Amino acid sequence: MGMPVLLAVFILLLLSSFCQSDDQLTQAKPLSLGDRLISKGGIFALGFFSPTNSNKGLYIGIWYNSIPERTVVWVANRDNPIINTSSSSAMLAITNNSELVLSDSQSNTTLWKAMNNCSTTNLGAGAVAVLLDSGNFVLRLSNNMKLWQSFDHPTDTILPTAMVLLSYKTQGAGRIFAWKGPDDPSSGDFSSGLDQNSNLQVFVWHKTQPYYRSFIFRDDSVPGGPYQSNVTSIMYQSLVSIGDKWYYTYTVSDGSPYMRVLLDYTGKMQLLSWNSGNSSWAVISEQPASNCDLYASCGPFSYCDHTKRVSACQCLDGFKPIDILNSSRGCQRNEVLKCRKRSSFVTLPGMRIPNNFLHIKNRSFDQCAADCSNNCSCLAYAYANLSSAGAMSDPSRCLVWTQDLVDMGKEPSFGENLYLRLAESPAKNNIEKILPPVIACILLLSCAALFWRSKYRAAGNHHKKEAQKRMMLDYLRSTDEAGHKNIDSPFISFENIVAATNNFSDSNMLGKGGFGKVYKGLLNGIKEVAVKRLSKGSGQGTEEFRNEVVLIAKLQHKNLVKLLGCCIHEVEMLLVYEYLPNKSLDHFLFDSARKPLLQWPTRCKIIKGIARGILYLHQDSRLTIIHRDLKASNILLDKEMIPKISDFGMARIFCSDQNQANTNRVVGTYGYMSPEYAMEGAFSVKSDTYSFGILLLEIVSGFKISSPHLITHFPNLVVYAWNLWNDGKTEDLVDSSVKEHCPLDEASRCIHIGLLCVQDSPDCRPLMSEVVSMLENKTIQLPIPMQPMYFARRGAEPGRGSDNRVLSSNGMSFTELEGR
Repeated sequence: MGMPVLLAVFILLLLSSFCQSDDQLTQAKPLSLGDRLISKGGIFALGFFSPTNSNKGLYIGIWYNSIPERTVVWVANRDNPIINTSSSSAMLAITNNSELVLSDSQSNTTLWKAMNNCSTTNLGAGAVAVLLDSGNFVLRLSNNMKLWQSFDHPTDTILPTAMVLLSYKTQGAGRIFAWKGPDDPSSGDFSSGLDQNSNLQVFVWHKTQPYYRSFIFRDDSVPGGPYQSNVTSIMYQSLVSIGDKWYYTYTVSDGSPYMRVLLDYTGKMQLLSWNSGNSSWAVISEQPASNCDLYASCGPFSYCDHTKRVSACQCLDGFKPIDILNSSRGCQRNEVLKCRKRSSFVTLPGMRIPNNFLHIKNRSFDQCAADCSNNCSCLAYAYANLSSAGAMSDPSRCLVWTQDLVDMGKEPSFGENLYLRLAESPAKNNIEKILPPVIACILLLSCAALFWRSKYRAAGNHHKKEAQKRMMLDYLRSTDEAGHKNIDSPFISFENIVAATNNFSDSNMLGKGGFGKVYKGLLNGIKEVAVKRLSKGSGQGTEEFRNEVVLIAKLQHKNLVKLLGCCIHEVEMLLVYEYLPNKSLDHFLFDSARKPLLQWPTRCKIIKGIARGILYLHQDSRLTIIHRDLKASNILLDKEMIPKISDFGMARIFCSDQNQANTNRVVGTYGYMSPEYAMEGAFSVKSDTYSFGILLLEIVSGFKISSPHLITHFPNLVVYAWNLWNDGKTEDLVDSSVKEHCPLDEASRCIHIGLLCVQDSPDCRPLMSEVVSMLENKTIQLPIPMQPMYFARRGAEPGRGSDNRVLSSNGMSFTELEGR
């Protein structure tokens, strides 16, 4: 090799040694022009950049390193660029005071500084700044103490797992600011943040004027709501409280493409997803979506109707346009509003709540309605029950309006009920004349119905059951007021099911339980199905059958079992489901020969899948659904070991203003029941959270909750897990069949989350939205779980024996139980 070639190789090696490409910045190794930090997984890069088609200078920023289109997600010196781009003296460095500083030694100026959040002045040496695969740039000490992070100071973009501070001690926090233009990173005219007047909604402002207003925070939603872009990409949003601070955060499901929330320079709040097929960002959703979405664009007492093909302004009931040619002037009442002692209110469902409300705290729904009805100045009211995770200050939300209603929308998916005061009409004044004859007719018809019923009661229970089935068939085949079918799944003939299951042959039987038997079938000779045949003596009767058919038919989620059809034939009631070849979770988890097949990545996938399925039931579906019988045998596994929640016979639906219910007929499975449900019959979403906590501990440990004799000296799995956690020995709980190849920090975090879910008081358990965030985001700090009470069934293993009572150490009263 000649001398010129050797010299060239030497120069290239020398130059490459000066070009950083690792993920850390240290005091001894600052970042200069031409250098870059690249996160460990190669997802993000940090360095100097100049926007395309711009001569405004250089900036320090973070962008996606692994996609061809440079997409900047954070800018440090956005309002103070490096003007002299030919200078090589600009440098990002860590000072002796452990501060990040961008400076230009040639002009002796500091362009940007990130001051650490530590009150201690003598931090010593060893601070490093690390670019993580999440896109977060973290300044920390060698003991991992965080001094500063870019996630706390977003510019125009919010990345998954970032926790954006919304409020601190009930006061609004900072805002995010859009770029000034497509090639200008400086702070633009549009900004977004929490409304400091109410702490219940988010605004986009144009300079100082409202430009767009989000939905009011509810217990089951945050701005934009949960969103599923396709079957493999789901976005989970939640509000998280840490001390006096409230944060907004979101995560995306495993395997999702890159996603980000962006406040665009045009003022639109966008959810974007990277499309690798055409190498571009796809807009999944954006707000405002139309001109009538702009703040107060429809004028007072008018709303933007999104139920039409083209969104347009519409007047409220009882109102007419002020100016037909100019919808922005709003609407006026058809009749003058008069104050009466008993005013009438009309319910407007699916509404985006107006602005300029008064929040009255600590009110029930009836109290809220009475407050508005008794106040002649009150024009409307709305109400929602909020848990501590959804409300920024108060577990109830009573809103009233005493001035013009502005900035409303018709939002079928995310709206709520608005109760509007009506003007009195001449027809209403005659109600006292009409009411007596109506009551007389009703009484007459009631008497006739009672006579008819007593006359034919002797027909017996058989006819009654047949009538119930006919009514149910009529109901299942009918449509609701909106013209939608009560169920979307087809009715399958009894003959086809008999043929599919070889006349319910024992060789086709997959399993059996208190409800009856399950058979494998081949429907129409081509499609594998599972047929649940309810036995005559089954605890699941007509009500449970209808409950399961209607519920599952309307629920669509990858972690819920899919109902294909149903059949009612004489005394037979059958349900036809998709066939899942790997049976149920307990088939693997509690079998010593099969449990090694569930290695940690599979168990982790199952845990997250179950959590997402429950979250869908509690929050993302149209109604709040409490399953009430979550257990390992009701978690089915498909061929890829994706979990699917099944058996909705015991499920109950909650209305939007309901957060708890009671029953004298406690149904479910011993061990998985929460204490308040087993002993008092009280159930809520937190009852399912408790059952999920038991499932989580079972999945990690491989122990059955109903087999405490497997755990020496401890009454049950919960107490055993808590004692190990308290002693710092959570690794001892991990199933020995997976322990060797299991990340113990992940398993310990799962155990910690499980213990939070099984706390005795439902108020201390997290919502499933918080659980999903805890599982997806390892940076979320976990609260300390309290020591559990001893809670076990008297005189026998749970689920066995004849004693149907539950015993607790606190001496509370007993409730009758029905085991399954």
